[in-house]
Amino acid sequence: MITIYHNNRCSKSRQGLQLLEASGKEFRIIKYLEDIPSKAELANIIAYLGIKPIHLVRKNEAIWKDNFKGIDLTDDDIITAMTAHPKLIERPIVINDKKAVIGRPPEQILDII
Repeated sequence: MITIYHNNRCSKSRQGLQLLEASGKEFRIIKYLEDIPSKAELANIIAYLGIKPIHLVRKNEAIWKDNFKGIDLTDDDIITAMTAHPKLIERPIVINDKKAVIGRPPEQILDII
């Protein structure tokens, strides 16, 4: 089943959700700010994306700038920071089987649905 990690306050995430709705395919929504992924879940998502954890971080967030910018962090430290502060997680993330994309731009979602 297709899964979208969604933040309704984000226009790109809302656009990604609209693409999924228009596809007619079954999907589930995870509001990741409320249902925060565990470290293991986040590590799996990162593996599906095929990226380093730092590439999933929203580096313009005040939380990142104030607490983590310029600090030498391990991948595990970065994942821990995202689970402690889920606003740092880039969005939307769409997973279909073991493939995933960050929906920026939202049209990238079409590549895996």
